[in-house]
Amino acid sequence: MPISIKKPADILKKLGQVVYIAGTQWGDEGKGKLVDILSEKYDIIARSCGGANAGHTIICTRNGKEEKFVFHLMPSGILHEGKICVIGNGTVIHVPTLIEEIRSLKEQGIDARERLLISDRAHLIFDYHKKIDEIQEERKGAGKVGTTKRGIGPAYTDKVERRGIRVGDMRNFDSFAQRLRENAEYHMKTYGFNFDIEHEINFYKDAVDFLEPLIANTAEYLDSAIRSGKTVLMEGAQGTHLDIDFGTYPFVTSSTTISGGAVTGLGIAPNRISNVVGIVKAYTTRVGAGPFPTELNNAEGEMLRDKGKEYGATTGRPRRCGWFDATVVKDAIVLNGITSINLTKLDILTGFETVKIGVRYKLDGEEIRSIPASLDDFERVEVLYEEMPGWEESIVSARKFSELPKNAQKYVEKLEEILETPINFIGTGAHRDEIILR
Repeated sequence: MPISIKKPADILKKLGQVVYIAGTQWGDEGKGKLVDILSEKYDIIARSCGGANAGHTIICTRNGKEEKFVFHLMPSGILHEGKICVIGNGTVIHVPTLIEEIRSLKEQGIDARERLLISDRAHLIFDYHKKIDEIQEERKGAGKVGTTKRGIGPAYTDKVERRGIRVGDMRNFDSFAQRLRENAEYHMKTYGFNFDIEHEINFYKDAVDFLEPLIANTAEYLDSAIRSGKTVLMEGAQGTHLDIDFGTYPFVTSSTTISGGAVTGLGIAPNRISNVVGIVKAYTTRVGAGPFPTELNNAEGEMLRDKGKEYGATTGRPRRCGWFDATVVKDAIVLNGITSINLTKLDILTGFETVKIGVRYKLDGEEIRSIPASLDDFERVEVLYEEMPGWEESIVSARKFSELPKNAQKYVEKLEEILETPINFIGTGAHRDEIILR
């Protein structure tokens, strides 16, 4: 059944007890803003995958002053008093980054340690993982993936090779230190770099006292909370088409970014999920290498980048920009089981004389309905566009759909028609209150 949300009070009733927020493109869709908004209605906000390669930006007014928060590991719901935040087993955690975020929040008057739980089964990223990441990227030469060099891939590799070290292992510190030494020595020998092992061990000796009260069996905690009637908002990282299985492989991240990954990354049973909300940017962006059929390498692409401030929250790299790609989003709707859409950054399209929608693909003269698995085929697809008139009026102050310019309304309605999924949330600006519910 289509979801209809007319006012904030309806959100929890319509979306249900356990909801997943999924990115539908190549990340950077604006997931953090909706998670921040919905966090007011949910008891627990849980992060299921990825690491400090993710960047969620929140702009809000606190104590009469505009503040900007950029989170790399911390769930976005930490800004709301009384909400419990969970970093799940599917994540990989760089402890120095996490501690830095906790201390930064403390300086801004938010004590995250009172409301944060970290899975004892989450794997750790050490500084040697970051070094390996750099070396691997350099060795790839022209075939670079464009990673953030935060050590994400090497940490997940250690996990799969069964030499990874988990958060809960810090509790038995002598064993932890020995395994850290062995792993560091193995990687130094394999990749030929030097690393100060004892410095790393000493850091964690201090860090374990800081983090130990936060470490928990979060799967057990979440199951108990759901059984008792608590509501859970699951926060995804990156986007569907960076998924290790269904993304544009090999130009992908190292984890499962779709709703199935939220299930395994938090230990929540699949039948617990009530709804999946897809975050869809009103145009398309991508960071790093990989195919991008609707990319604009012209003045319009530059205009999208400048107006949308399309620079990575984690790396600062300029994002590649292009027109809306419906095939990419429709694939994400299927893979995630998306029941509702949040269209973000519609305001950035203000000022374009015309806007285009990539409605479908052709490959070798034949129309295709989904993204090809072959990278060679994907890079050869021809995009079929539908052109629509743009609008000049600012939409930042719009809080009702009827307050949007007619051409903006038509654009939203056309996307809804193509995607066959209701667009219940429409972002009209960067601030948390600049959104339309419909």
